[in-house]
Amino acid sequence: MGGGVVGAYYQAQTPSAKSAIGIMVMHAEGDYLKFNACTELSERGFNVLCVNNSFSKNLATSGVDFEQFMIDAGKAVSYLKEQAGIKKVVLLGHSGGGAMLSAYQNIAENGLAACNGVEKIAPCSSEKLANLPKADGIILLDANYGLSTMTLLSLNPAILDENQPQKRDESLSLFKPQNGFSPTGATYTADFTQRFQQGISARMNRLIAQAQRRQAAIAKGEGLYKGNEPMIIADAHYLGMNNRFYSQDPRFLSRTEQEWDLLKADGSKVKQIIHTVRPAKNLKDRDGDFNTSALKTSVNSFLTTFAIRTDEKTFGYNQSGFTGVDWDSTQTSPISAVKGIRVPLLTMGMTGNWEFLAAEKIYQNAASQDKTLVFVEGASHLITPCKECENVAGEFGDTVKTTYDFIGDWLGRFH
Repeated sequence: MGGGVVGAYYQAQTPSAKSAIGIMVMHAEGDYLKFNACTELSERGFNVLCVNNSFSKNLATSGVDFEQFMIDAGKAVSYLKEQAGIKKVVLLGHSGGGAMLSAYQNIAENGLAACNGVEKIAPCSSEKLANLPKADGIILLDANYGLSTMTLLSLNPAILDENQPQKRDESLSLFKPQNGFSPTGATYTADFTQRFQQGISARMNRLIAQAQRRQAAIAKGEGLYKGNEPMIIADAHYLGMNNRFYSQDPRFLSRTEQEWDLLKADGSKVKQIIHTVRPAKNLKDRDGDFNTSALKTSVNSFLTTFAIRTDEKTFGYNQSGFTGVDWDSTQTSPISAVKGIRVPLLTMGMTGNWEFLAAEKIYQNAASQDKTLVFVEGASHLITPCKECENVAGEFGDTVKTTYDFIGDWLGRFH
C-alpha cells in the first residue's frame, strides 16, 4: 500500500454474498496482521484486510501521530475498495484502533470541519485529510476512551516537576497502604481518590501548556529543531499495564449506567446493568521505568494525539462514568467522533477488563440511526475468555465464538 503501510488479506474460502463485504482492521500502533478478527471473520465468509500502519510496532516508542494515522487508514480503505468483488467496506477498530478509526470515519464523512474546529487543542492541518474514502459501516470492538484519555488515565500525579520526575509527592502514590492499597487489590480512601483524580487533571493541563509553549518557541525558530522536538513524559504511557487507579481498585469504572444486552456463554442474551467481572490488576509498581512507563513522543504529536482538556475542579470518575472531561477538545476520542458518524455502528464491550464501559458512552453519543450496543460476559480485552475472572473454570465459554458470531450476524445488514 506504500509508505510503510502493509497488510494481510484474508479471503473467504467460498464466494457468497458475505464475501462482497470487506472488513478493514487496524490498531493505533500495534501489530494486527494476525489479530483474531482476521481469521474469525474470514472463516465466517467475509474478506478481511488486516493492516499495520507506518508506525513502529515496538509499542514502547509511542510513535503514533494522529494525522499520519488518518492518511495510512485512507490508503488501506482505498486498497480494499479496489479488490475484486468488494461492494461494501466496514471498519473494525479494537482498543485504541477503535478510537482512531472512529476519528477516521468522522473526517471521511464530514471533511476537515470534523477536525479543524476551535474546540480542538490542535486542529488538523493537512489537506491530505480532506478527501478520505468513506467506509459503509464501523465496528468498535472493546474500543477504549481514546489515546488522549488513556494517557490522562495513565498519568502519575505524584510528579509535580516534569524536569525532575524522580522527585515525587509520595502522598499521591497508588502503592501506599495508607491510601488504601494492598498487594491483592486496592480500596482507595475517599480523600486519596479526590486528590489523585484532581492531580492527574492538573498534570495533563500543565503538560498541554508546556507543549504549547514549546510549539510557540519552535514557530519562532527558538526550538531545539525546526518544525518539532522530542517530548518525553515520565509515567504517562497509555498502554494497559500503566493504566492507573481503577485497575488497582476495580470498584471504579465497573458498571454501566443503563441496562443493555449481555451475551452469555449459553448463547442467551440478557438485558441488565452490565458489571465488570475483572479482578484488580497492575499491582506491581512500574513508576519511573523509561522503557515501559515513559511516553516518548514529540511536541506536535502530544498535542494532536495524546492531549485532552479537563476541568480540574470538576474532573473525576466513579463506578459508571466521568465528569469534567471536554471530549471534543481532542482528536482521538471516540465519544466525540461518533457524533459525526452516520453509517451503521456496532460497539461491543468485553466485561473482563476496564475498556468495556467506553462502549456505553460511545453508544450514548452516537449520531447513527442504525446503532447497536452489546456486551460479552467474561471476555478479556483481547476477546478471549478472561481466565483470572472465573469463579468456575470455563464459566464464560468460548467468548471468541460468541463475539464473532454476533458480529457476523450484525454484518448481515450489508448483504
